[in-house]
Amino acid sequence: MVHDFDQHLTALFACRACPNVFGRPVTGAVRGARVMLVGQAPGPHEREQRRPFAYTAGKRLFAWFDALGIGEEELRRRVHIAAVIRCFPGKDAKSGGDRVPSEAEIANCSAHLDREIALLAPKLVIAVGTLASIQLTGIAQLKEAVGRVHRVTRAGRAFDVVVLPHPSGRSTWLNKPENAKLLAKSLQLIARHPAFPA
Repeated sequence: MVHDFDQHLTALFACRACPNVFGRPVTGAVRGARVMLVGQAPGPHEREQRRPFAYTAGKRLFAWFDALGIGEEELRRRVHIAAVIRCFPGKDAKSGGDRVPSEAEIANCSAHLDREIALLAPKLVIAVGTLASIQLTGIAQLKEAVGRVHRVTRAGRAFDVVVLPHPSGRSTWLNKPENAKLLAKSLQLIARHPAFPA
């Protein structure tokens, strides 16, 4: 198992399948984790620090978990942090924000996610943001995805998925009180899950 996971990480960090991304793959690998967290893609700070959720969105995300009684460093030690794509996609010329990964980039990177799910056999996967929700539950509307437990089978493994909105400061989704209530419900579902805090 450990040997297979090490082989997976070697293949992941050697991957250069997408020509329009920047830097090397970023992941928060935790061998034997029973819980995975899947974000969208690393940003420029994650690319520089070689660590997922290393900037503003990370501070907000880890504050949510801190309220559940698990601090950032403990979460990083116990939860395998992945993403829909593992390399920084670059900036969007029109919006100035990070570019949304292309379908080809998502497809290329899905093999890495599948291998991690197959190797780790997680009991709980936390999907952060719309892209992760689509990849793991098939649901694109956060209002339909957040605040529920979704039973999913992927890569030969069955597991629960709980969706969180993306913690980016650019997102206005949480400005609506009803959406904030859905976030609170998702966090409670995570806190009560038998696999958490891993």
